[in-house]
Amino acid sequence: MKQKFQNLKTPFAKNAKDAWSIYPRPQMQRASYLPLCGDWSFYVRKSNACIPLGKINVPFPPESMLSGIMRTPEKHGKYLYKKIFTVEKAFLDERVLLHFGAVDQIARVTLNGNCLGEHVGGYLPFSFDVTDAVHCGENELCVEVTDEIDTDIPYGKQRHDRGGMWYTPISGIWQTVWMESVPTEYLRHLRITPTVNSVTIVCEGGADEKLLQIETPHGTETYRFTGDTITVTVKEPRLWTPETPYLYYFSLTSGKDTVRSYFALRTITVGRANGRDLLLLNGKPYFFHGLLDQGYFSDGIYLPASPDGFRYDIETMKSLGFNTLRKHIKIEPECFYYDCDRLGMIVFQDMVNSGPYHFLIDTALPTVGLKRGISHHASPRRREIFESHARETVTHLYNHPCVCYYTVFNEGWGQYDADRIYGELRTLDPTRIYDATSGWFTKKESDVRSEHIYFKKLRFKDGNRPLVLSEFGGYSCKLPQHAFNLDKTYGYRFFETEEQLQDALEHLYLDEVIPAIREKGLCAAILTQVSDVEDETNGLVTYDRRRVKVSPERMQRIADALYKTFGECFG
Repeated sequence: MKQKFQNLKTPFAKNAKDAWSIYPRPQMQRASYLPLCGDWSFYVRKSNACIPLGKINVPFPPESMLSGIMRTPEKHGKYLYKKIFTVEKAFLDERVLLHFGAVDQIARVTLNGNCLGEHVGGYLPFSFDVTDAVHCGENELCVEVTDEIDTDIPYGKQRHDRGGMWYTPISGIWQTVWMESVPTEYLRHLRITPTVNSVTIVCEGGADEKLLQIETPHGTETYRFTGDTITVTVKEPRLWTPETPYLYYFSLTSGKDTVRSYFALRTITVGRANGRDLLLLNGKPYFFHGLLDQGYFSDGIYLPASPDGFRYDIETMKSLGFNTLRKHIKIEPECFYYDCDRLGMIVFQDMVNSGPYHFLIDTALPTVGLKRGISHHASPRRREIFESHARETVTHLYNHPCVCYYTVFNEGWGQYDADRIYGELRTLDPTRIYDATSGWFTKKESDVRSEHIYFKKLRFKDGNRPLVLSEFGGYSCKLPQHAFNLDKTYGYRFFETEEQLQDALEHLYLDEVIPAIREKGLCAAILTQVSDVEDETNGLVTYDRRRVKVSPERMQRIADALYKTFGECFG
């Protein structure tokens, strides 16, 4: 029987046309900026034919309402995007760079008939130096996309036969496209490493002599240096926490190039208090009260109608007392992480999985207790792509203070060589916490003990690592007027009313989570989840972001009880 779906619009849709023309890289801003979002010509390739489908609103994926296409993806589909745009002579400085936020899965890019190259992977930014291809006046940019949900390439929760915990797949351009002009010697990358009272900035590229100006509560501090590295001790440091998310903004000038950026003074480590291994924020035990965050929206699917959608999720979850979001198997545009930085929301970031999913091996057997000894085979191609993607993820998000924790493998999905990959990522960035095997199929190496518990009471064994409940709950309350699928519902426990849902959450936290803090040293708990997603109705807000299902006052009282208990035990 054909299922009945509702087209749900979020409150942010009224601003969708030009909303993503904002500057897309808040940690490395330049004055030069040419946005290339908006209307593009859109085609589907079949054999040697190129069939026009009209105009598409970039950066929304073609499967979404907001794209203007709303096309069901084909299993062997190829898409072609074309954009005619004008460049003024003043923009053509010494070098010109073309940037893509993300294109799923394989993108081949040409500019004015010049092949720029190919990028594989649907979640990370990539760029081309287009100095020799761009010219003053009219230009034509073409992007050919291949997306077969190749499981050798990280693909997240996308699946052609969507349903249950699997969601509508997206393809093509789904983050911003833009250009900037730079001098010949320009700053290509910054690596910013803070402590609780200093910051080290390492520059890649640029001229040898540099000028750093840091804005502080006491005025602007100026530093001149040569080479690629500077360490600054901060006077009267203000530490970053979710409660006090202070950011230090700065400008860095290198020759003719100037960029604006920011840092925060923050550390995340493992330590010990009252006989328990715990996670420490800025050297002190901290309870991470969080939610699973899939990052799906009813009208834009992979992208909210405007950046206001990200801000809404962050601010709403903070109003409910949460301080952490586990970004689940998806990497967002940089504005999401900037909002978490400035608003004060810790991010536990998942790597995006690759490899086929096996229900029996990856879910059914672990749920009944078989949680060790299983691993998957990974082809050389999948290994190369996954590990490259993981390294790029760590490099891409390195400067964001909100990102405190990485999940490498989730519930065995695509898992292989977990100990080795843990070690390599930890060497690349030793400033974060690494959950090598979230949920089950643990190996020898990980910074935490990571448990998923859905269908039984919370019970934990003692261990010698910080205890993290990285998924639990999944309580479903379906509000039909805000539901995507009117015929099917997915969740782990079901409640008819919002009052029943609220009561159940109170019992879960007060009767099970709080005793686990006292008795086992639980230091992080990640509830499923922020919002409903398609068939899943286990969110605290609806898929269209128009209804919060729980009481902010009662949720805040739960949060206060968690923090109070944790402080009494380990503060």
